[in-house]
Amino acid sequence: MTQLEKLYTRLVQSRAAMRFADFERILTAFGFELDRINGSHHIYKHAAVPRRLSIQPRGGQAKPYQIDQFLDMVEEFGLEMSK
Repeated sequence: MTQLEKLYTRLVQSRAAMRFADFERILTAFGFELDRINGSHHIYKHAAVPRRLSIQPRGGQAKPYQIDQFLDMVEEFGLEMSK
């Protein structure tokens, strides 16, 4: 199991805050691309998802509700981590 897979497993099991940089790595592994940065807001897009995902760090951590939004998108659109 790769480090990214371990991070994702921890994310799914706990749905708690995690390091912002690790969350961005997971987004990239799932095919999300950074569209733009507006202040502290990092806007990500995905070719298979019709809406954007806006995330911003709080004390170096990803916010739990934004993690939930990401996990909901993964489930709703059947997204998978690229190998």
